[in-house]
Amino acid sequence: MDARRTTVRDMRRANRSVLLTRIWLDGPLSRHELGRSTALSLASVSNLVGEMINEGLVEEAGSVESDGGRPRVLLRVAPGYGYLVGADVGETRVQVELFDLSMTALAKAEYPITAADPDPGRVAAHLRHGLAAVTEQAGVDPAAVLGFGVAVAGTVERTADAVVHAQTLGWDGVPLGAMLRAGTDVPVHVDNGAKTLGQAEMWFGAGRGVRHAVVALVGSGVGASVVADGVGYRGAHSSAGEWGHTTIVYGGRRCRCGNLGCLEAYVGAEAVLDRFRQANRGRPAPGADEETAFGELLRSTGRTASRVVDETVGYLGAGVANLVNLFNPERVVLGGWAGLALGERHLPAIREATARHALRQPYAQTSIELCRLGPDAVAMGAATLPMTRLLRDGGVPRDPATRPGPVWGPGRRH
Repeated sequence: MDARRTTVRDMRRANRSVLLTRIWLDGPLSRHELGRSTALSLASVSNLVGEMINEGLVEEAGSVESDGGRPRVLLRVAPGYGYLVGADVGETRVQVELFDLSMTALAKAEYPITAADPDPGRVAAHLRHGLAAVTEQAGVDPAAVLGFGVAVAGTVERTADAVVHAQTLGWDGVPLGAMLRAGTDVPVHVDNGAKTLGQAEMWFGAGRGVRHAVVALVGSGVGASVVADGVGYRGAHSSAGEWGHTTIVYGGRRCRCGNLGCLEAYVGAEAVLDRFRQANRGRPAPGADEETAFGELLRSTGRTASRVVDETVGYLGAGVANLVNLFNPERVVLGGWAGLALGERHLPAIREATARHALRQPYAQTSIELCRLGPDAVAMGAATLPMTRLLRDGGVPRDPATRPGPVWGPGRRH
């Protein structure tokens, strides 16, 4: 009897998960559309949706005309049911953002990182301060935050401690998840930044609507998220996607990881600026920080700058061609702050360079696009980590005695 009750409960949770996911990703939707797209009976849809409306998780959002009948009521996930916080731990800054459940950004905090090898304890402190800062800015009770997603460089062990191995940062077995949980009651989720960028772009951006894609992140570092048949490919131990550390030049420049000839040593922003400095007789590109200097380099009309940028486009095209040849994606999405800056000026040239190095047929089957969510996409993707948990669990509510209702504090809408 207990086993049967467990099975029924699990099936109900699974059906709620299917409905909630469809409403969140594709809503507003009517009950009729939900039944048609999920193959659940209209009675089951109405029953489960009614539960979620009573819990405050789903709400009505207007209506549409139906064919000859009464207007159909549209449903959406209630934006104020809870809040999500996402963080992007980059090489130059820690960025923390707070979102409601419609993924509207409500607050942001940034903390610069100046050290070449950022101290994990200092980064964890920035993250905790950022979590407190964005909830205070938006007037949100921290108890209403469903989770804190953190995106980092390197490989993240999918354990309770979320141990991070980031060779380029000098992090070897840093238990970042445990360090953050020691300072907050908010559930913490940690993943690789390229993977969170990939999830955001596949759900809301340039990857939407395709089943096979590679989302490439080019910033100071370089990585990729590989999506095969709609599912992110992680590899045996979650380190798949280290595209920046594939070899592009045998015996070439030394990469930050210590190896020679890595793609990151030619197209990562730090490496591009170093290549320019060496070609410019030791004179660096002007700028107070890496992002400013990279932008100045791209805008420069000088011969040396133009040559370095053209070479970078060529290397990047060769790297993208490797992705095309290896994974046969429908789409390659280029993102990351440096990738966007380069792509906004040189996307046709990147496509041409890719075509020169890729096999003709797979290249003809692939489109190369820029990320649509902008430079904050990594943090947004990190914020979807706790939302993924909520969707997977079917939005089963927390204890109603402890769960606060919607919070309508100042600064809720931008």
